[in-house]
Amino acid sequence: MTERPHTPLLDTVATPDDLRRLKVDQLRQFSDELRAETISAVSVTGGHLGAGLGVVELTVALHYVFNTPEDRLIWDVGHQCYPHKIVTGRRERIRTLRMGGGLSGFTKRSESEYDPFGAAHSSTSISAALGFATANKLAGTPGKAIAVIGDGAMSAGMAYEAMNNAEAAGNRLVVILNDNDMSIAPPVGGLSHYLARLVSSDKYLSVRHLAQRFARKLPRPLHNAARKAEEFARGMATGGTLFEELGFYYVGPVDGHDVEALVQILENVRDADEGPMLVHVVTKKGKGYAPAEAASDKYHGVQKFDVISGVQAKAEPGPPSYTGVFATALTAEAERDDKVVAITAAMPSGTGLDKFQAQFPTRTFDVGIAEQHAVTFAAGLAAQGYRPFCAIYSTFLQRAYDQVVHDVAIQNLPVRFAMDRAGLVGADGATHAGSFDLAYLCTLPNFVVMAAADEVELVNMVHTMALHDSGPSAVRYPRGNGTGVPLPAVPERLEIGKGRIVREGSKVAILSLGTRLAEAEKAAEALEARGLSTTVADLRFAKPLDEALIRRLLTTHEVAVTVEEAAIGGFGAHVLTLASDLGLIDGGLKLRTMRLPDVFQDQDKPEKQYDDAALNAPHIVETVLKALRINSVGVVEGARA
Repeated sequence: MTERPHTPLLDTVATPDDLRRLKVDQLRQFSDELRAETISAVSVTGGHLGAGLGVVELTVALHYVFNTPEDRLIWDVGHQCYPHKIVTGRRERIRTLRMGGGLSGFTKRSESEYDPFGAAHSSTSISAALGFATANKLAGTPGKAIAVIGDGAMSAGMAYEAMNNAEAAGNRLVVILNDNDMSIAPPVGGLSHYLARLVSSDKYLSVRHLAQRFARKLPRPLHNAARKAEEFARGMATGGTLFEELGFYYVGPVDGHDVEALVQILENVRDADEGPMLVHVVTKKGKGYAPAEAASDKYHGVQKFDVISGVQAKAEPGPPSYTGVFATALTAEAERDDKVVAITAAMPSGTGLDKFQAQFPTRTFDVGIAEQHAVTFAAGLAAQGYRPFCAIYSTFLQRAYDQVVHDVAIQNLPVRFAMDRAGLVGADGATHAGSFDLAYLCTLPNFVVMAAADEVELVNMVHTMALHDSGPSAVRYPRGNGTGVPLPAVPERLEIGKGRIVREGSKVAILSLGTRLAEAEKAAEALEARGLSTTVADLRFAKPLDEALIRRLLTTHEVAVTVEEAAIGGFGAHVLTLASDLGLIDGGLKLRTMRLPDVFQDQDKPEKQYDDAALNAPHIVETVLKALRINSVGVVEGARA
């Protein structure tokens, strides 16, 4: 008799309610199936793989024990959430991860009721969970808030700021410390599992409460001594003294891949009436997939790949990336000048500084996910005569804006900011887009702000920044490959605040900042074909503006259009202000600004994003024609036939 085919447990679970109907001894099989599904999905879409594989059992145990979505579960950093998305009703769409119209690569409130808070930038979960827990406490409603924080997110000060205020939330707040690099954890095993179960159990907590009530009747010095002795003894056995001092009851370390042990410990934590709880879970990034476990970065972020071999799809050969060009240029500057140092906030490979570090290990500083510290640390180096380059994604530099203002700009310290991922970034979507740096830097006195139009310009701008000691400076450049132009053997020092004419015309002026220059040149070709003589200028500097060049272009052309890969309030806004100050708008000048739309754009292919943003050559042409009131067939609107 032929056996009936086995039905995978994963096929029986559409939501956490279904998961909670399984028996505890089925959770190991379910976890294995969930891990396989995660690997299969990411092999199709690409994305963050290693972190998600490391929390498969933890994901299962949390949804099994806690009553999600009424109990609020927050993943931090949010790229750990792929298994969570599969379990919470999104399995059918999981192969649309990071694609246009598909699932976000992070938690997203508008996507599911199981995503109570978006966490694409790290270290925010405890603050948010404290907010949820406190709101429930104030309203007298049930429900816990669980923050899962890991993958480096505990290196940021914001996490500790939240923990320092968490005691008032009581037992409604649970923090899961996902320690996936052994940076904190002592060895785990049978003894530590036993201790974790013991100190989270009802029996231990009951005895502890009894001892505490007895100790309160003692004179204060003896009471305090008894409390400290208990904390010290438990800390010696299990660790966690720091977290105890911050008001948390510490449980752990726990093997994050023993799903049955996790369930038992989390049930104890759920039912405890002990105040805020912190469960220290030790996981292995990339767990259960040999190629990920063997990789140095544990397959943190991957392209599409073959599941059997683990071989990732290679990008089509092309020009070097802007990130790579920056790293090469900065390394060359460091060879010429031993005062050049480099700082990154947990992104050495993402910013290219891993290559710099290979040559200059003592002049490279990875400060962890601590952008605020990175900026002020750089300010201190600059004040001592060094030439620090702070390489931080545009979106992450937003986190340190107060430090940029107070510690760098006001003191006029020559910190150099290399802002990678400027503009739209494709699959990572709105949370990682570098849309706002021009708006938030160009308002600051003393700053020099540049945008590279191509690789040669980036090399020259890095060189210019290295030699600029009279104040802070910044250069922005996009994600992805450059244009393929040959790099200069010797970089050129640019004159601060001076742009360049790329193409000379007489009727239309396109003032470009950054890598839209290529689209501006295409637009100029199309306009010339219509008989509209067009000038194209690469302004290079968003601050200080090249006032002489802008004045000439605005007074000698009928139409002027600014183009930038940034939000409203940036380059175009400053050109408009200058034109107003110079009285040029009063003369009937047709001045138009083109920038990113005033929306948060979802993930998609970058070329599609820029098309949606109306920042490609056809859109520039359309803007010029509308300004001239010329319709698509070349007839001036309103003119007589």
